[in-house]
Amino acid sequence: MIDEKKIEKIKKDLLKRKEQILQDLQDLSKKDTHETDNRTAKFPEYGDKPDENAQEISEYSTTVVTEKVIEKTLEEIDGALDRIEKGIYDVCKYCGGEISEKRLEARSTASSCIDCKTKLQEEND
Repeated sequence: MIDEKKIEKIKKDLLKRKEQILQDLQDLSKKDTHETDNRTAKFPEYGDKPDENAQEISEYSTTVVTEKVIEKTLEEIDGALDRIEKGIYDVCKYCGGEISEKRLEARSTASSCIDCKTKLQEEND
């Protein structure tokens, strides 16, 4: 069982990371009421020349991928914070066993124990 002081420190770190991620997401995107998360990647405007258009498309594509990674990370952080609030932070969502303290220190958003994660990865290979 992970110590309450460590959980509080992890929670504080997660909240700080979440705040930074939300700022990063805001920098990468703009409000869009047509999107489920109300945000869409900003499209850069460099000009009308073919090379400028190619640069815009390339940068936009990178921004869209980056935005998706950031959103996924945000979901993982929210999940970890929710598990902390429910008192099940160190409980594996697959087997109900304990997630080791070392694993949670290494990956604070982990929701599964090493054994279950390894089995899942092997099934997907």
